[in-house]
Amino acid sequence: MSEPTPTTPTVLGRPVTPLTRRRFDIFKSNKRGYWSLWIFAILLVLSLFAEFIANDKPFLVYYESEIYTPIFKAYPETTFGGEFQTETDYREPFIQEKINANGWMLWPLIRYSYRTVAWDLSAPAPTPPDAEHWLGTDDQGRDVTARLIYGFRISILFGFTLTIISAVIGVLAGAIQGYYGGWVDLLFQRFIEVWSSLPTLFILIILASLVEPNFWWLLGVLLLFSWMGFVGVVRAEFLRARNFDYVRAARALGLGDSKIMFRHVLPNALVATMTFMPFTLAGSVTALTSLDFLGVGLPPGSASLGELLAQGKANVHAPWLGLTGFFVIATMLSLLIFVGEAVRDAFDPRKSAA
Repeated sequence: MSEPTPTTPTVLGRPVTPLTRRRFDIFKSNKRGYWSLWIFAILLVLSLFAEFIANDKPFLVYYESEIYTPIFKAYPETTFGGEFQTETDYREPFIQEKINANGWMLWPLIRYSYRTVAWDLSAPAPTPPDAEHWLGTDDQGRDVTARLIYGFRISILFGFTLTIISAVIGVLAGAIQGYYGGWVDLLFQRFIEVWSSLPTLFILIILASLVEPNFWWLLGVLLLFSWMGFVGVVRAEFLRARNFDYVRAARALGLGDSKIMFRHVLPNALVATMTFMPFTLAGSVTALTSLDFLGVGLPPGSASLGELLAQGKANVHAPWLGLTGFFVIATMLSLLIFVGEAVRDAFDPRKSAA
């Protein structure tokens, strides 16, 4: 095998194949999907650093020639001249006066976390947007902008985690079904038909009455059903490829089933899987938002886009709550769908770069 020339594009030290280059060019030619990916990536990166954007703690404190980082470590109030051993409330006027008299504080852009209650509101909560609360406050006096940033992050991380794990399980199940066929495929299909007919929402509501839902609990329950979406496309690819000449030749040479499945057939099946994943991600985000809206999702007080929509429904006199949740969710899902369309075009052999 010849060494790549210095002008050959590489990724992680390996040369980019012409097929990969062609797919990237097709993806890039879809301007709507390409720019949607950039916008979504920027929003995701910003949300990952939510603690540095919206927090009720300064991320840097200089006090009496010492530097403190409250975001990473909890300090007792006595550290800054207070009287109690409890964690410092940096929004308290007494503490602010002590620190400012002997140093300074560097605050995030938004001085509220998703759980911070603003006690100094000029009117009963929820209050409309103003210079202090850019998107207003909810019915508990919490800053909507801060909850939006944290809620966006947890929704996307939940969606990514659920999509990736579902893809792994679904690809394995579809590969086994399609490769072996026969009774294995028949029994798997009957199981999937029965399993997919179970009412997911009712099961979640019943379980929510028995245990308090949390991130991992919801992930596990939704994972029981979400993996089935990947089985069909992978199974079809393996059923088609299992009798190809190169598979028969590999069997004749004594290559094991696992190597044939995952080294030779699976790369072709991953094309359909990659095309399907952005849409599954959008569906995962929607599922969490729906559960939070119904009150059977994340624990009360968690930053949640669905809970923001529920507040908008319960407080029709505060339209900024419902409108904020609607536009954020609509924008996020639109970006994911546009990216999914671009990925689908990139893996379509009939498409060509403009």
